[in-house]
Parts: sequence; structure tokens; C-alpha cells
Amino acid sequence: MLRLVLIAASNRQPEWVDAGYAEYANRLRGRCTLELKVLPLARRTQSAPVARALADEAERMAAAIPAGAHVVALAETGKPWSTKDLAARLERWSERGAPVALLIGGPDGLGPAVLAHATEQWCLSPLTLPHGLARILAAEALYRAWSVLQNHPYHRA
Repeated sequence: MLRLVLIAASNRQPEWVDAGYAEYANRLRGRCTLELKVLPLARRTQSAPVARALADEAERMAAAIPAGAHVVALAETGKPWSTKDLAARLERWSERGAPVALLIGGPDGLGPAVLAHATEQWCLSPLTLPHGLARILAAEALYRAWSVLQNHPYHRA
């Protein structure tokens, strides 16, 4: 059983984001599950430094990570993974038996404390993506990689 937990610092997203995420998360059933934990963004003002917001969000993220989880930060400084790369990682993670926490930062990304806590960093794209789109893209990539492991016809490459 592989438990994937997508932890995102975010404000409320439009309905199409929730629907897009749910489409792929609901396809992951049985031996692999994907759940979403949305944490409210830290308050940002012109007088408050960004570092303070990042630190507040990092503290909330650390508290939301399941005990003993393998932590993956979704960050622009991470490495891009092909579908086959991700499938291989899913297989390794599944063999470990521990949950996997995938972290998506807010508008300013992930703070240094979160990045230091992560075992791996994954870059979804060299493009800057809107938060909601990153959530959907991560869910679809995880489903596609899992379908490779299950010999499901979804992935045809």
C-alpha cells in the first residue's frame, strides 16, 4: 500500500482546480492513494518580510507531514523526472511502506526549512505554474506513473 499525501500551502482554488485534482486522485485507488491537505497561506503584507511568511508556512507543513514519511519538495530547484523515473520512485516508495509527503509551496515557493527537510526535490516544469495547475499536474503525473506500474493502458508512450 502506497499512501501519497500532497500538502499544499494555498488559498481557496477555483472549482476547475478541485475537479481536475479529484479526477486523478480518485483514479488512484486500492494499492495507491492520493490525499490532499491544504494549509492556509501565511498573511502577506508590504511591511512583513517574505521570510516570515515562508517560515510560518514551513511550520504548518512540518506539522502536516505524516510521521515517518518520505518527504518530496516540489520546487524549481528540483530535478525533472520523466514518467518512467517517477514510476521507479513510486515502486521504491511502495516497497518502503512509509507514506510519501509531496510539498507544494505558496506564491513565494517553499522556505529553506522545508527544502532542508525534504529527502528529494522534484521540478514539475521549468515554467512558473499557477498553484492550482501545479496541483493538477502533480496528481496526473502520479496517476500516469502508477498506471505504468500497473500495466494500465492510460500511459501509451
